Amino acid sequence: MRVIREFKTFAVRGNVVDLAVGVVIGAAFGKIVSSLVANVISPPLGLLVGGVDLSNLRVTLRDAAGQTPAVTLDYGLFLQSVFDFVIVAFAIFLVVRAINGLKRREAEAPSAPPAPSREEVLLTEIRDALREPRGPADSGGP
Repeated sequence: MRVIREFKTFAVRGNVVDLAVGVVIGAAFGKIVSSLVANVISPPLGLLVGGVDLSNLRVTLRDAAGQTPAVTLDYGLFLQSVFDFVIVAFAIFLVVRAINGLKRREAEAPSAPPAPSREEVLLTEIRDALREPRGPADSGGP
């Protein structure tokens, strides 16, 4: 039973819950970035490079013989993966940069000064009351 109690303590700790939320948000963010790359960035980029598909580049090390398939070095798939990584990394950079810009603008916005505390209000009232003239003795005359 001690193990179950320790596991419960571990599982409901703030760090584990924060990590779980981070994983879920990260997965959703991954979908957003994948969609951004596949649907927004890749089409114009494909037009720009003329629809080049690197995944078909390969070197045949041994030709197929009967039932044995050919042995190939598919360096084009590797190059395509590197190219895809660069596109995804750049898209993430743009998204994070935009989010940081929004945070900076929010941080630069001036906030209203805090309201005076109850003690400050009372002290201000006392100060103002002491400054007010109270009668003929306070008029400054002889």
